[in-house]
Amino acid sequence: MVPAILPEHIVHPLPAHLRHLPTPDAAALSHIKQLQTLIMNEISTSGFMPFQRFMELALYAPGLGYYSSGTVKFGDAGDFVTAPEVSRLFGATLARQVAQLIDLGCEHILELGAGTGRMAADILLELARLDRLPQSYAILEVSGDLRSRQRDTLQEAAPGLCDCVLWRDSLPERFEGIILANEVLDALPVALVSVQDGDVLELGVKAAPDHEGFAWITRPADGELLRVAASLALPDEYTTEIHLAARGMMRTLGAILEHGAALFVDYGFPQAEYYHPQRATGTLMCHYRHHSHADPLVLPGLQDITSHIDFTAIAEAGEESGLDLLGYAPQARFLMNCGLLEQLERIDPQDVRRYAPACAGAQKLLSPAEMGELFKVIAFGRGIDEPLVGFQAGDRSGRL
Repeated sequence: MVPAILPEHIVHPLPAHLRHLPTPDAAALSHIKQLQTLIMNEISTSGFMPFQRFMELALYAPGLGYYSSGTVKFGDAGDFVTAPEVSRLFGATLARQVAQLIDLGCEHILELGAGTGRMAADILLELARLDRLPQSYAILEVSGDLRSRQRDTLQEAAPGLCDCVLWRDSLPERFEGIILANEVLDALPVALVSVQDGDVLELGVKAAPDHEGFAWITRPADGELLRVAASLALPDEYTTEIHLAARGMMRTLGAILEHGAALFVDYGFPQAEYYHPQRATGTLMCHYRHHSHADPLVLPGLQDITSHIDFTAIAEAGEESGLDLLGYAPQARFLMNCGLLEQLERIDPQDVRRYAPACAGAQKLLSPAEMGELFKVIAFGRGIDEPLVGFQAGDRSGRL
């Protein structure tokens, strides 16, 4: 986890506490150096870069950030695996919820950050089987490399359905339909605060004394960051994340969604659990070639940086923007409500080569020890009066 305050901590590309990680090759080290130079140049103007800005550049700097470079991110050759890659049952089951919304007049789909394109392919294949194909399926994707991979996945997995998919560079000004986002909120930059002797401090990044890496630095928090942090009444000696960008995204979606629903799948907790006194070092984590660690200042551009989600803050921001909270439930309950076991029953148990991996994937999606409890599904809508099938049992909206 992020240390409370480490003002003089020097961070090298692979410091001693991270030498168990795979060593970057020469090309990767060159990539790190280019992004370090970009960040250092910006730091040099003030000496302090808010961590939220550092995370934004580390993940999204054009051509250099983790999500905007050409490195492999998903699957065995990447850094982590998401639910659509765990099992094709995920997208096929989610399609049942999408189908209900299509029946309610939501004829267009917009997926935010589609990863490899696996979820889009599985959703479209199931919607085709149900005779519920949308009028359009758009993917908002800022990475040219991921767009190419998504096209390849769709052409291979759903060749007859590719023509209905289009890609966008930005959100539309107005939208009617279904917005889908799987593990998108956790990749939005977060601000970091630390409470010391009753004062709320913002954590930022500076150049390390040797100028070979980055170090932590603090300053008094102010503005919206101070207002939100103060409202949480955090205890002393406590460091955590504040999700200003995620709140902003919810306000934006609330402004553009004229009719329809937005569904988010991500890992996190309600606010009371998120900011529990025992969670005194926050939830920030990094993922590099299937290794997890808690030092976000190393390997810029090569590693993913993520934070768990404060779902209470997301719910409040959605409702403040005029959206209705349609449901909130653990992933396992949502998928069961949408018929995951019925999807599994469609596979012949005698076909061991298909059935055994499908069962293993279903176990990972549903097990409380795996993704079933930590991951949640939250839905918002405007003009949707019918209860959603995914929340027909086990809705936990009252806990937010």
